[in-house]
Amino acid sequence: MIRQRQFLWLCLAGALLFAGLLAYSQTQALAWDEGYHLLAAQLIKGGKTPYLDFCFPQTPLNAYWNAGWMAMLGDSWRVVHGLAALLTAAAILLAAGFVLMRFPTPDWRLAAALAAALFIGLNSLIVRFGTVGQAYGMCLFLMVAAFRIAVLAVDRERAWWAALAGLLSGAAAGSSLLTAPVAPVLLLWILIYNRAGSRLGKFASFASGVVVAFVPELWLLVKAPRQVIFNLFEYHLFYRSLGWDDAVQHDLEVIASAINSVQALLLISLAVAGLVFVVKSGQDRRWREELYLCCWLALALAVHVSNAHPTFEMYFILTVPFLGILASVGLYEVASRLSPPGRPFWPVFAVTCLLSMGLGLALYSGRDDYTWRDLEEVAMKVNEVTPPQGLLLADEHIYFLTRRTPPSGAELTDSQKLKLPAAVAAAVHIVPRTEWAKRVQAKMFSTVETCNDEDDDRFRMLGLPEVYSKKAVVHDCTIFWDTKF
Repeated sequence: MIRQRQFLWLCLAGALLFAGLLAYSQTQALAWDEGYHLLAAQLIKGGKTPYLDFCFPQTPLNAYWNAGWMAMLGDSWRVVHGLAALLTAAAILLAAGFVLMRFPTPDWRLAAALAAALFIGLNSLIVRFGTVGQAYGMCLFLMVAAFRIAVLAVDRERAWWAALAGLLSGAAAGSSLLTAPVAPVLLLWILIYNRAGSRLGKFASFASGVVVAFVPELWLLVKAPRQVIFNLFEYHLFYRSLGWDDAVQHDLEVIASAINSVQALLLISLAVAGLVFVVKSGQDRRWREELYLCCWLALALAVHVSNAHPTFEMYFILTVPFLGILASVGLYEVASRLSPPGRPFWPVFAVTCLLSMGLGLALYSGRDDYTWRDLEEVAMKVNEVTPPQGLLLADEHIYFLTRRTPPSGAELTDSQKLKLPAAVAAAVHIVPRTEWAKRVQAKMFSTVETCNDEDDDRFRMLGLPEVYSKKAVVHDCTIFWDTKF
């Protein structure tokens, strides 16, 4: 009965966090790169296939997920954001539920579970990027679900538990390769700490689950190996950092940015404290092993995303659930030494205040950032000045909002910086900027929209003011139309 009441309190906290995530997702949430993710989903809904019909240097599961919901509920960023917020909230509840079920000190179970939920749900990365159209919400849910199943698999004789863990972790990688370390870490942990059943059987079952998760990619690989290999491997290994002359400095600044974040310092320091205290205490061996898994996952993900050249702050969102679990243990260990026993909620309240202030500062600093409502105004102007059958050259967001099919090669603006042999470029649907400039100068497009600054290389290369007689600036995005004779 006590456990049921605790779970209800945790569900209430999860519902409140979901309400906050949902509200943010419908108002302020926007990650600039989500434009091409949503456009990819829209193109899939329209019958096109990633890699075969357009450049999409991502694993496709999240795009197909979004396309399916768009088919049912319409091509709206609000639908996609709401689903992302729901998946993120589910990941929070799964992580906090693990703490509630496994925390070894009964008086602290609910407090520790609430702390875990707050460490994750009030994290600024979770709020800002777990609510957008990129794969972060999906990855968070699948990773934590795979973690929960892996913890069960070591005590079960039947190997299908390991297969399910493999399927979920493979699906996470099928949504974003940023989660690639999760599957090998979970498999290694299961094999090391297995307590029932055959290790060999669980290895085979786990591997089979991962393979099943990658059936779409394998099918596309058989159908178009050149395009799939380019999008999933060559693009990231050889072309991703093009145009980033200071990419190494940028990466170091991103990694060091945790020093300036109260939230990051609090999360990491308490996570380290939790792990150190548990190792030294010698308590519950199984609990220690599960916390080791959290540590392995957080560390493997942090190292992996740090080597994504260039890396970005939002990539580290993937470490937050596992650090949040460890931090809840650290909070207990520190608070139990500093505060009277039997009063666990005062430390949780104090941490809530600190996390809320950190989140408030992060959101306040981004108050003037672009939102989808700003881009909708840009799209309205584009539709106003572009004939129904007129060709449009624009950013991915505008194609998505105007529901206009982009010319082949315009689906991913960032790919236009690549200079490939003509045959390779044609096969992988990439058109270089020089070719777009020729087409603009030939007056092929009724309208051109760009959110690039006038000093940007792309803006200058296209030579837009010399071709078009009219222009308008809407929320710092420039729209050109009406070609000169």
